[in-house]
Amino acid sequence: MFIPTDPKAVLIDLAGVLHVDDDALPGAVVALEKLRGSGLPIRFLTNTTRSPRQRIVNMLKGMGFAVETDEVQTAVLATRHLVRQRGLRPFFLVHPDIAGEIGSSHADPDAVVLGDAGPYFTFDALNMAFRLLMRGLPFIAMARNRYFKEKDGLTLDMGAFVSALEFSTGKTAEIVGKPAAPFFQSALDELGVSPAQAVLIGDDLADDIGGAQSAGIAGILVRTGKYRASDESHPGIQPALIVDDFAAAVDRVLGA
Repeated sequence: MFIPTDPKAVLIDLAGVLHVDDDALPGAVVALEKLRGSGLPIRFLTNTTRSPRQRIVNMLKGMGFAVETDEVQTAVLATRHLVRQRGLRPFFLVHPDIAGEIGSSHADPDAVVLGDAGPYFTFDALNMAFRLLMRGLPFIAMARNRYFKEKDGLTLDMGAFVSALEFSTGKTAEIVGKPAAPFFQSALDELGVSPAQAVLIGDDLADDIGGAQSAGIAGILVRTGKYRASDESHPGIQPALIVDDFAAAVDRVLGA
């Protein structure tokens, strides 16, 4: 898959591409300003499920990034939309910080919804989810990322807990965030752009690049964040481009 010669929109992952923890990656702030100067529509896509959207936006602005709230699409909000659309009353196993955004667990749940609960992935909480799933309730997961990058190294993400519950229950989770194609398509629908006219910039070979390409979107992999050298020889996923960082990706997009 090739980068379109005249792209109409750019989709950008956040953690590992623009920043790590609360530090902007070198050159990223200036590169985003340059991209905005081109007039190309932008959407920021994140599978982060520990923080509500406004906190993410405030953090990015604090680093110097020019970001508007409605430009940020999160797996949390996509999951909330799905839950409301289906009229579900879930048991939520999520981080307390997003409870105000996603909602509270119901006393008589009819679904299990999993987010990145971090230290709140206790045995009792996971066992409750397990028992509900064994009763036949549907299993919805905001994402299934393997790990993410923090200042002190890589950190286990929620995918391990999704897989654990799948293994023990024999059920397959419905993934709402990346790499699910509807997550990418909803951003494009807002922008009025077809997949072939868009480019995604990400640091996760499977969820960013693989997910985007499955949705028909060309993906640029940056060598920051969760990037590993082995990504460059993956037998199944081949990015349209691999570049050193977000600034280099922007240069290639604008030069495409």
